[in-house]
Amino acid sequence: MKKTLLHCCCAPCSVSCIQTLRAEGIEPVGLWYNPNIHPYQEYRARRDTLMAYAPSVNMELIVLEEYGLRDFVRAVSEDIDHRCGKCYEMRLDRVARYAAEHGFDSFTSTLFVSPYQNHELMRAVAEQAAAKYGVQFLYRDFRPGFRAGQQEARECELYMQKYCGCVFSEEDRYQKQIQKDLQRAEKHI
Repeated sequence: MKKTLLHCCCAPCSVSCIQTLRAEGIEPVGLWYNPNIHPYQEYRARRDTLMAYAPSVNMELIVLEEYGLRDFVRAVSEDIDHRCGKCYEMRLDRVARYAAEHGFDSFTSTLFVSPYQNHELMRAVAEQAAAKYGVQFLYRDFRPGFRAGQQEARECELYMQKYCGCVFSEEDRYQKQIQKDLQRAEKHI
């Protein structure tokens, strides 16, 4: 049986990805590696939820415990508006390397379930990492299962995050409120 390493960004995004792969006869091994997720409480909530979820669906999970605030910020600081590409590179390169070093036939990621991510860029980054380490990138567009997977995650009462993970996406989430607050403060000056 072929071994596929499934990079997992969180438990909710894993739900439909695991189901899709299993429906194809592929038994994924999960890998947690997400140095982009901040603050630490968010990182821990996502990691711990995945660690509780994996055994409930009989999926082996490998946890690379690397809370990487400083490395992530260094990698994206020169071009915060284009940070996602650097984030994909950090994670998918590490996943491809791990897959090659540990005898996996291929790798993929739950990032490909999100309708909010840049699939073309992620795919290009993953293919580059696959070529670099000599391991196959198993591309799947998991997006059709996104809503159903999210609904199942709610039914399972899994922790559901409100932003992609990086502190800059957390800022983006509140940008309208930040602008309103700034305008309100300017009126009082």
